[in-house]
Amino acid sequence: MFTSSRKPQTNLGSALAMFEVIYHSIVRSVRKSHNNAFIAILTNMLQVIIFVMAFYVMFSVLGLRGAAIRGDFLLYIMSGIFLFLTHTKSLGAVVGSEGPASPMMQHAPMNTIVSILSAAFGALYVQVLSLAVILFIYHVAFTPVVVDQPFPAFGMLLIAWFTGCALGVVLLALKPWFPTAVGIFSTIYQRANMIASGKMFVANSLPSFMLAMFDWNPLFHAIDQSRGYVFINYNPRYSSWEYAWWVGVILIMVGLMGEFYTRRHASISWSARR
Repeated sequence: MFTSSRKPQTNLGSALAMFEVIYHSIVRSVRKSHNNAFIAILTNMLQVIIFVMAFYVMFSVLGLRGAAIRGDFLLYIMSGIFLFLTHTKSLGAVVGSEGPASPMMQHAPMNTIVSILSAAFGALYVQVLSLAVILFIYHVAFTPVVVDQPFPAFGMLLIAWFTGCALGVVLLALKPWFPTAVGIFSTIYQRANMIASGKMFVANSLPSFMLAMFDWNPLFHAIDQSRGYVFINYNPRYSSWEYAWWVGVILIMVGLMGEFYTRRHASISWSARR
């Protein structure tokens, strides 16, 4: 009864124990929005559908359908909406994950890396499942979905997720020190990406002075590249998935260093602010 639990002695055992903790943390993060995981995923699917229908109506009313890529117009809209929501949802999930001062950190197997990973993979799981179900329904009920290069297109979704998580880690490291500023920046960034993500247009159609307003954004590059893989008749010339990838790598390195520093000084900073 009073003996301590036996810890794994091998690297493989430690890895399996860590994966088990991450798995249970992912389940917990998915069920944060609702006790029923199915309802939580259904809510996300409804949000995606509402976004798609809203942009479809807006494009139709404003007469912007001619500016889209020649092909399935709804698929054009969904290729932007899916990546936009994956990026913003992963950012919000990581920023809102358990910090070093959270009561959850009092449990021995739990740490901030597990919290970050569970939030990130939980967001990815919900978004990918929503994407698969919506595309399946659209394919069966309306018209066959034809994607020119499905695996590279899915890779762009992963890059959008990765860059969102990377920026989320940076903000999570800054959150204990500047909680109000981080909350404001996170909200402004997510709202600004409604336009800055480029989901309503393609880079090839933009003049050079407008292109300079958007090419700083890794999500803009991921969405434009994904449309190059989704549609056979679109070849993106002014975007690069390598740029989005390296921005994500740099942000995740900076964020992890900041998170390590924050975790070491958490008790000092919290006691000074409370």
